[in-house]
Amino acid sequence: MNSRWKTARQRKPRYFSTNYHSQYFYTKKLSEHGEYCYSRCSNPTRHAYETLLAEIESGIYATATASGVAATALVLNLLPKESHIIAMKGVYGGTFRLFEQVAIENNGHQFDYTDLNNLTEIESKIKDNTRLIWIESPTNPLLELVDIKRICSFAKKHNILTCVDNTFATAWNQKPLELGADIVMLSASKYIGGHSDLIGGAVITHRNDLANRLNFLKTTIGAIASPFDAYLALRGLKTLALRMSAQCANALEIANFLKSHSKIEQIYYPGLTTHPHYSICQEQMRTGGAVVTIKLKGDLEDTKKFLSKLRYFVLAESLGGIESMVNHSATMSHGSMTKKAREEIGIYDTVLRLSVGIEDIRDLLADLRKALE
Repeated sequence: MNSRWKTARQRKPRYFSTNYHSQYFYTKKLSEHGEYCYSRCSNPTRHAYETLLAEIESGIYATATASGVAATALVLNLLPKESHIIAMKGVYGGTFRLFEQVAIENNGHQFDYTDLNNLTEIESKIKDNTRLIWIESPTNPLLELVDIKRICSFAKKHNILTCVDNTFATAWNQKPLELGADIVMLSASKYIGGHSDLIGGAVITHRNDLANRLNFLKTTIGAIASPFDAYLALRGLKTLALRMSAQCANALEIANFLKSHSKIEQIYYPGLTTHPHYSICQEQMRTGGAVVTIKLKGDLEDTKKFLSKLRYFVLAESLGGIESMVNHSATMSHGSMTKKAREEIGIYDTVLRLSVGIEDIRDLLADLRKALE
C-alpha cells in the first residue's frame, strides 16, 4: 500500500467545515495558511476521495467536480479560445449540448464529430488550432468503442491532448491513462457513487503540467464537489469492484438472452462477438460493461407497451446504480438533440438503454421476457 492510499484511509471522511483555523497562531506568519484554509480550495473529505480516484485511475491528480458536465466544462477550460476539438461521433447528449450550445457561443470553439477508429478521417480534420480529441468509450447509449491506445498515440504525434470519458467503464473496467490518454473525465453520479444518491464528476490526469492547471482552474471557477457528495462517493468506491463484477455478469447474460429474440431488431453490447468493436473490447476492457442497449422492432407505441410491462427495470434518466434502470434515449439522455441529429447517430424512438443492476439475474430475465411477450 503506497502513501497516498494510507493518507486517504487515515482521514476521517466527513469534514463539512467551510473555513479552517489559520496557522498564524503557530507560525506568526500571515502568509502561511496550512494545508486547509477554505473548502473551495481544499477539503479533507474531498481530498481523501480525490486521492483514491487518482490512485485507481493510475493518475497523479484528481479533482472532484459538482457534476459530470462540470468536469467536461473544466476540461474545456484548459483550452485557449477558438480551439478546434475532434470528438467521437455519438457522444452523450449532455456533452453534445455543452459543446454545441455553450462552448461554441461562449468560447468560439469548433467541433468535428467523427469515427475515432478511422485515423485517415481524423487526420483530414486536423487544423492548426486543433487542441483536443474527446473520446467517449463506450459511447452513450450505442456502446461504440474507440481503440484508446491507438488514437492517443496518434494524438501525441500531432501534439494534441486526449481526454477519455470513462463513465461507462470506470477504472475497474478500463484504464485510459495507462493506454496513453492525458486526461480521464468521469460522471461520478453513475458507477462511482453506485446508489443513485449523488451528483458528481471528476477529472484525473498523470501529467504534472495539467495537474497544476486543473488545480488552479477548479479553485478559480469553483466547480467542486461538496464534502457530503465526496463522502458518498468514497462509500461507493468501497464496493465498486463488487458491484461492477455483479452488474457486468448480469449484463452479459441479458445480452445473450436478447441477441436472438424475435422482438429485438438490434442489440448493442461490446461483450458479444457480434459487436463490431468486440476485438477492441477484448484488448482494453475487462468485460463488456453493465449497459445493454436494444432497438425494438415496431414503433414508439410498441416501445411504450414494452416499458409499461417492466417491473424490475425502472424508467429513469440516469444509470449505474445497483438497481436496474431503462432509459428511452430519444426523450431522455439525448432529448436535447433534434430528431434529425439523433437519428443521424442511430438513436431512434425504439432504442432503449438498459442499465443492469445487481438483482438476481433470474428476476431480471423474467422481467424482460414478460415485457417482450
